[in-house]
Amino acid sequence: MSVLENWDEWKNFLADRLHHAENEGMSEGVISNLAFEIGDYLANQVEAKNAQEKVLADLWSVASQEEQHAIANMMVKLVENNGSK
Repeated sequence: MSVLENWDEWKNFLADRLHHAENEGMSEGVISNLAFEIGDYLANQVEAKNAQEKVLADLWSVASQEEQHAIANMMVKLVENNGSK
């Protein structure tokens, strides 16, 4: 099963990558930009595997670039306290 097929596994996967990036000294701005790029790639290139991803893809598709950055930043906040540290 892919991490994209289960919302909780996806959040844990993102959290682990976020903590790794923070431990490697990546700034908040760099993490924010990466989150935006990943969100844009997923929304445009990867089929949603669950209802939560479908909602995010739908929101992304109607959002301005500024709103897409906000969505990406909210995803970072959502996973900040999940996953391993």
